[in-house]
Amino acid sequence: MLAIPGFESKDTCDGVTRRDLMRIGGSAVFGLSLAQLFALQSAARANSPKEGTTSEGKGFGKAKSVILLYLQGGPSHLDLFDPKDDVPAANKSIFKPIPTKVPGLQFTELLPNLANVMDKATLIRTMSYTPNGLFNHTAAIYQMHTGYTTDKVSASGQLEPPNAKDFPTVGSNVVKFKPPEVPMLPFVMMPRPLQESNVVGKGGTAGFLGKAYDPYLLYPTGDDMDMAKMDRIKVDDLLLRDELSASRMERRATLRETVAKGMTDIDAAVSKYDLDSYYGKALGLVLSGRAKEAFDLKKEDDKLREKYGKNTFGQCCLLARRLVEAGTRFVEVNWPKVANSDNHSWDVHTGLSKRMKDQAAPMLDKGLSALISDLSDRGMLDDTLVIAVGEFGRSPRRGVSTSGNQNSDDGRDHWPYCYSAVIAGGGVKKGYVHGKSDKTGSAPLEGAVHPTELLATLYHAVGIKPDTIVYNHLNQPRELVKGEPVTALLG
Repeated sequence: MLAIPGFESKDTCDGVTRRDLMRIGGSAVFGLSLAQLFALQSAARANSPKEGTTSEGKGFGKAKSVILLYLQGGPSHLDLFDPKDDVPAANKSIFKPIPTKVPGLQFTELLPNLANVMDKATLIRTMSYTPNGLFNHTAAIYQMHTGYTTDKVSASGQLEPPNAKDFPTVGSNVVKFKPPEVPMLPFVMMPRPLQESNVVGKGGTAGFLGKAYDPYLLYPTGDDMDMAKMDRIKVDDLLLRDELSASRMERRATLRETVAKGMTDIDAAVSKYDLDSYYGKALGLVLSGRAKEAFDLKKEDDKLREKYGKNTFGQCCLLARRLVEAGTRFVEVNWPKVANSDNHSWDVHTGLSKRMKDQAAPMLDKGLSALISDLSDRGMLDDTLVIAVGEFGRSPRRGVSTSGNQNSDDGRDHWPYCYSAVIAGGGVKKGYVHGKSDKTGSAPLEGAVHPTELLATLYHAVGIKPDTIVYNHLNQPRELVKGEPVTALLG
């Protein structure tokens, strides 16, 4: 069962109270409830947006869909994307540099597959921001997803849990203004929530937009070390029950129309809401089988599945491609480990050399490179924007504390002042390196890109002006993001 809570204590401008709870899946009325969801989305979309003033410009609207690979935990840019020579031993990566398909651009030996597809992508070397207070994972994750910071930070650096006052995550804003054009789930997030310690999901909800714009959460059973969990996907929400054939559902729809015609007074009262249209969309989503088909990874050739990597991250990347191919507008793949933890988490305060070499980097290398090449081979890369980024990088010097954490000689601390991101498709330049970091990878020398500017570029690429206005829980106007798109990244 997929539960979709409604808006809290909000009415439409016409005075119609929205449902507190809508459910789709196993109930006998799931078609109608999903229809109400579509109606809610349409009402909210019609009542709150105000057009922005940012000029359209280069690359505007080139991306039809977005795949965000969110590398929660903070990957070490110095040990992956931006290795440095002629630096002290405590700064230098233990991993050897290798050439990429882009002349002059080197990665470390941990990314051989990604190095071979960088002629199809852009590397941003200079993601950068100065943190307000403690630069803990949760605060940085929230900023990277919403474009805003929050002052609800305790002495430990943790934030309060998600709530209805939060700024919306980027995927929710995208599907609000650019809903799918076919019967398909608008926004899917997998395979686990954004998380630091006991703060779960912060930055990953629709916040004050309302629950109607929350992502569909695909969190298969199994812990973070279970690499086969994507083989156990269950999407019963989107399937017809055995006793309900498509023809039977269609007959029920016809019966509903017959009954509705006999209720002239009610029909007249709600005519302006065009409920039949929303009911049709809901029924279409289930009957079309698009979502059911898209989630079935067994339909993919085993060699391709192996190319992506037979692990949680790799199979999520493959599923992301299948979802956008079926019409999903926004897919977010969160790194399959809690942000501040061990093993394949990017939070390498200790054990960097083994954890990155044997666990985290091979998954990233295969999954991201396969996604870029697969989208390209299928002619989908031009209109699918792919972004791989974390909340920050790692400290230029190993074994020092920059955030109050303890770090071994084989570990690096948090570093938001300079780090890397890989972007591709959706109008992004190919074979391009943006920005230049200093000798130790500590700071940008040129071309710094703030997280808000990356989000603004994303909105621009999908055809949404970044300064478009939405209204928060207090009915106050707020821009989607306070940043300008970096059009130098776009072709």
